[in-house]
Amino acid sequence: MTNAAFTPRVFSGIQPSGGLTLGNYLGALKRFVDMQEVGKYECVYCLVDLHAITVWQDPADLRANTRELAAFFIASGIDPERSILFNQSQVPAHSQLAWIFNTVARMGWMGRMTQWKDKAGKNSENASLGLFAYPALMAADILLYHATHVPVGDDQKQHLELTRDVAAKFNHDYGVDFFPITEPVIEGPATRVMSLRDGTKKMSKSDPSDMSRINMSDDADTIAQKFRKARTDPEPLPGTYEELKDRPSARNLVDIFAALSERSHADVVAEVEGMQWGTFKPLLADLAVEKLSPISSEMTRLMADTGEIDRILGKGAERASEIAEPILKKTYEIVGLVQSS
Repeated sequence: MTNAAFTPRVFSGIQPSGGLTLGNYLGALKRFVDMQEVGKYECVYCLVDLHAITVWQDPADLRANTRELAAFFIASGIDPERSILFNQSQVPAHSQLAWIFNTVARMGWMGRMTQWKDKAGKNSENASLGLFAYPALMAADILLYHATHVPVGDDQKQHLELTRDVAAKFNHDYGVDFFPITEPVIEGPATRVMSLRDGTKKMSKSDPSDMSRINMSDDADTIAQKFRKARTDPEPLPGTYEELKDRPSARNLVDIFAALSERSHADVVAEVEGMQWGTFKPLLADLAVEKLSPISSEMTRLMADTGEIDRILGKGAERASEIAEPILKKTYEIVGLVQSS
């Protein structure tokens, strides 16, 4: 069976760990909205709160961050009527399928995950079992909906490869063609947004310098100031994008401009060839304020009524369960688990 036999369906999720940045918007949310607007996929988007608790979370912060993330999805353009938006813990089938996949995935596969090595570090003996098994839960998140496509950043490609391995091994072990071999979707001019202070490092909420990132909570003046002070180099903008290959900080700003303006790198570079950074950075700042301020304002409005956010997430969980439960039930039958009639 090929993926053509499955309903074209997108699944992706973000952890509600707070500190939303421009990287979250351009690297994830904008792409999610684009896939919703294409109209060729059923889109399932998840706030992966069970992944968040693989490291300790303050319960009050986790609840607040989950609602804030939901507001971010909606304010960025995700329509809860056209797409399915929910938080993971409201659909128990995620955890149930994850246990099945814990018996399919191999210890060696998990141990090779670079994210496990990075997060556990030298203190792996004290890391949670959940952190080690994180990729099996991610595989369950995706395959529970028979997702055929997953928009991912570079840092998640390895986990998606493991999802494909789990699907293939399950199908092989049980002699079925039940789970799709999910395809990654890695595209766009700014799928990996870098620090404004160091173009070789990813933009991160954990960077000690607030000037390194654009927070989705930043006001217009702060956004403008951060872009005007962003690190570049002394050379003017070149005539081709390829000439930015060894100029990471400069390339990062061009990437951000291209993504926010929804234009190709080539078009942007052709327009600004020879421009000095003192001219280009204010243009970028104005564009960022124009695109991001409405999202921040809408997030603030939505967060004023968390009851409405909870209602949206609850309805989304019901819709998600309608897809997930039959797939979980069939998985149990394939494995040989006895179910009540």
